[in-house]
Amino acid sequence: MKTIIAYLFCLVLNVDSVRYQNVTYQPVERQLLDFKREHPLPIGLWTKNSGDPTEIRDTVTINSDQFNNQLLLDTMLTFDGERIPERVVHAKGTGAFGYFEVTNDVSKYTYADVFNGIGKKTPVVVRFSQDQQNLGGSDLGRGFKGTSVKFYTREGNLDLLSLQTPVYRYRDPILFPLIQHSIRRNPQTHQFDSTAQWDFITLRPEMIHTFFWTWSDYGIPNGYRRMDAFPIHAFEISNKNGERHYVRFNFRTEQGFSALTSAQAAEIQGMDLDYFNRDLYNAIDEGNFPAWKLEMDMMTPHDIQNVDFDPFDVTRLWKNGTFFTVQIGRLVLNKNVENVFRDIEQGAFNPANLVPGIPGPPDFLFRGRRMFYRDTQNYRLGRNHNKIYVNMPLYAKTYVRDGRPPTRLNMKNAPNYYPNSFNGPIPYVDEKRPREKLQVLESNAVDLEPASYFYNHILEDEAHRQRFIQNIISSLVPATPPVVQRGLKLLHLIDRDLGRRVRVGYEAALAQAQAERAAQATRPRNWPIRNIPSSEGPSDHPPTKGARSTRIL
Repeated sequence: MKTIIAYLFCLVLNVDSVRYQNVTYQPVERQLLDFKREHPLPIGLWTKNSGDPTEIRDTVTINSDQFNNQLLLDTMLTFDGERIPERVVHAKGTGAFGYFEVTNDVSKYTYADVFNGIGKKTPVVVRFSQDQQNLGGSDLGRGFKGTSVKFYTREGNLDLLSLQTPVYRYRDPILFPLIQHSIRRNPQTHQFDSTAQWDFITLRPEMIHTFFWTWSDYGIPNGYRRMDAFPIHAFEISNKNGERHYVRFNFRTEQGFSALTSAQAAEIQGMDLDYFNRDLYNAIDEGNFPAWKLEMDMMTPHDIQNVDFDPFDVTRLWKNGTFFTVQIGRLVLNKNVENVFRDIEQGAFNPANLVPGIPGPPDFLFRGRRMFYRDTQNYRLGRNHNKIYVNMPLYAKTYVRDGRPPTRLNMKNAPNYYPNSFNGPIPYVDEKRPREKLQVLESNAVDLEPASYFYNHILEDEAHRQRFIQNIISSLVPATPPVVQRGLKLLHLIDRDLGRRVRVGYEAALAQAQAERAAQATRPRNWPIRNIPSSEGPSDHPPTKGARSTRIL
């Protein structure tokens, strides 16, 4: 026995002494070995939750007094509480730490400290996510991909919550839970339901523009690093003189935008549901730090009163020629998180987290989001979620006290009411803050022009247009005929060519599906089922850098 133990010990030392020779590991695969190399000795004594050191005989509970084994109780009675409620939307995700660096002087547009001072660096945490996927879902689903950026500024946390599409599905905040129900799982079948999705779209046609973006190549970017991100709203910003501008922020990837076709995504999904997460982690660990340029498209108060569209409508783009673009700086991610639950799952990103110089968007959707995000974070993380380490601002002194942990220092013995005459925290006067407020009155009218523009101008070539049409057809085939007819009519109103091509393709796909079902009904039970290749042809997706060839047998 001693000889065997000595042999194994020498084998471990020999493996450690050779740095990954004769085998190629991705950073995600060698994380534990990297930890051991960084800590050649145990990092300390194992303790119970109370700090009491664990005696080795307590690590075995067979034939023992289990009731008096505190280690067993610590381990088992906390295990069931490891999970907190997952996010209703954007549950699956990952993230990293980094910094934002100012590269251009924008002081004449905003006095926000985070965006002023060329060369200034502000720490950030960024969470990337999938809109419709649960925690264990796939990264390769077609739909919204989120990018939430938290800037730890000297004037509080600034959160910019973004999507990979520059437009959003709706304007009225009351629609949010209803839309989510229509595009998520059917309450009886627990399957994604194309009939429900198209039923809602045809009854709320303003949604079609955003679905056009996700049915196109923009719906499945080639990983988080290779997609742009847009905070959607038109934000009001102001300078030190109280002069206002209205901007749409854009994060433009420096890696170059890249997308996956449906066939490529299906091929990767068969091997790796965590493709986006793995790609981001590997890139950062290997020193290929992903970066984005932050810019803002800008209008003056005079501009917004003289355009022929609603610039605060999140379901449409600003028209070319109505705005100018200003560069702000670079967002760089250079550090993987050490504990996903601590740093990402507990992350609370709220569009209401703004800073002086950025009063925020004046539209009604944003007003609703200011309330709703706080409610979901109170539910998931507790009312003290801003005292969780990853959410804490650099400076905070409040009259908010007590409640469920974490409470941190809980403001110690300072006065717990305001006003007071005993030197508790006091407010300040922001003389640069604009005195006027813009009141936006929005319309419920449906404008199909943005969707028509997308089909004719955003889709840059015929190949992209054909992939877009095929994705629409694939979503229509499972839907019931009355809803399909409404969908085809809507597409025809948007563009006659689009409506015609989708109808022809839908009828052909439906006939093929019916023929396959008929063949299956007459096929002997032991008849082999052949694999039918995708209509998009074989994948030409290049392998991920550093990845090993993998096949599921």
